[in-house]
Amino acid sequence: MPELTEDETFRNEDWYGEELVERHFVRCTFLDVDLTEAVSRGAVFDGCTFGNVRFNSSRHTDSAFTRCTFQRCNLFEAEFTGCKLVGSTFAQCDLRPLTVTGGDWSFVGLPGADLRGVRVTDARMREADLTGANLTGATVTGVDLSGAQLHRSRLSGADLRGSDLSALDPTAVERAGAIVDATQAMAIAQALGFEIR
Repeated sequence: MPELTEDETFRNEDWYGEELVERHFVRCTFLDVDLTEAVSRGAVFDGCTFGNVRFNSSRHTDSAFTRCTFQRCNLFEAEFTGCKLVGSTFAQCDLRPLTVTGGDWSFVGLPGADLRGVRVTDARMREADLTGANLTGATVTGVDLSGAQLHRSRLSGADLRGSDLSALDPTAVERAGAIVDATQAMAIAQALGFEIR
């Protein structure tokens, strides 16, 4: 059985390089905690709050951060592989450069986030809130963005190949130089009212 911790507050703690394996945190609060170069595997954080937490160069594999709140956190060079972040929100966080491989980030709140140059591949981001997010030069390939809120997002120079762009209104985003594949180009043209023959 995983080690369970509920309703605890961790403040000003040094968890540098900590290995969090099969740990389970429920409704816990982490304030000014240093998780730099920490590694999580199969860990679960459910309904937790992270305030001013340093995730720099941390690595997370098959872990879950569901319905969590991230406020003023630093995720510089953090990596998430096969992780579940359904329903979590990010506010005033430093998210660059961030690498996401696989996993489920559906219903994640990233409004206005600076995501320039981030790399997200083969993940689910259904109904994610990316309103006004800056994805300039980002790699967002093979990502399920169905139902995502993309209004006013900046996609200039972003690689979007293989992603579900059915929720994209091409007139409501910055898109110069964005890269799409032929199938996506046809869908976008149809969304603009063009008839493909």
